[in-house]
Amino acid sequence: MKKITAAITGIQGYVPDYILTNKELETYVDTNDEWIVSRTGIKERRILKEEGKGTSILGINAVKGLLKKTKIAAKDVDLIICATATPDMLFPSTACIIADKVSATNAFAYDLMAACSGFLYAIATASKFIETGTYKKIIVVGADKMSSIIDYNDRATCIIFGDGAGAVMLEPSEEGLGIQDSILKSDGSGSEFLHMKAGGSAKPASHDTVDAREHHVFQDGQTVFKAAVTSMADVSEEIMKKNNLSANDVSWLVPHQANQRIIDATAKRMGVGNEKVMVNIEKYGNTTNGTIPLCLWEWENKLKKGDNLILAAFGGGFTWGSIYLKWAYDSNK
Repeated sequence: MKKITAAITGIQGYVPDYILTNKELETYVDTNDEWIVSRTGIKERRILKEEGKGTSILGINAVKGLLKKTKIAAKDVDLIICATATPDMLFPSTACIIADKVSATNAFAYDLMAACSGFLYAIATASKFIETGTYKKIIVVGADKMSSIIDYNDRATCIIFGDGAGAVMLEPSEEGLGIQDSILKSDGSGSEFLHMKAGGSAKPASHDTVDAREHHVFQDGQTVFKAAVTSMADVSEEIMKKNNLSANDVSWLVPHQANQRIIDATAKRMGVGNEKVMVNIEKYGNTTNGTIPLCLWEWENKLKKGDNLILAAFGGGFTWGSIYLKWAYDSNK
């Protein structure tokens, strides 16, 4: 019996219409386009403006597009995992809301939270259900409405984040394609440097927490930057060595879009040239769980069956990891 692997058989992204430019941010805080671009690589980001609409709306649009594209009926989906740091509400899960709105009536659904590394964690988790033969059609969604937890008076964070989502279909492969290996890591001692102070069970919402603006992202920029540069580069190099891959063997690096300098450092450590690196941070900023699937979506027509892809991410927790996969189809056919 041939070994079963979990292959991505379809990808779809979704971003809101509203574009928040660096020029507009200059009216909010003391910053400018040159400063933002030189330090982050970001020129603009998308924002979900509609009142009362949360992360699920981003995921729903991505999943609807994915089902249409793959010609798979919603009722045939076995499982939906939503990787998100900005759920619509603490419960029910955003994945449950997505499953309901796309009529995936036979799927069970749950959220997975690992900050910016969540999409990788979710892909790795979903792959085990496929490899064991338990399920045949799994959708993994990476979606975040980061604008809902950003303080637009804080120039250290408001320039970085945007809203967006991507969804992939995972199905069994007996051709040796799909997910080959993963290395996932975490270090909870990093939690003090990147977190949201209030809104959880340790510090529930109150007038005091709202007045103190504690329901927004807090980030110690320098500490997080140093940890991200080291961790993403290290784990990407580690997965290459573990699988005997040279830079020439790697078709594409698909890095989390947190900062252009972090992306460059990771590519340099791997020995991969810029022509092999997926980058769209200039258009979307850091969409947290949306960055990697949005890259795959935008580069889909350049991907060929059998291409070796290295996915890498770093996020709050601290969490980080890398996945090695072989692309399963010729996207331009």
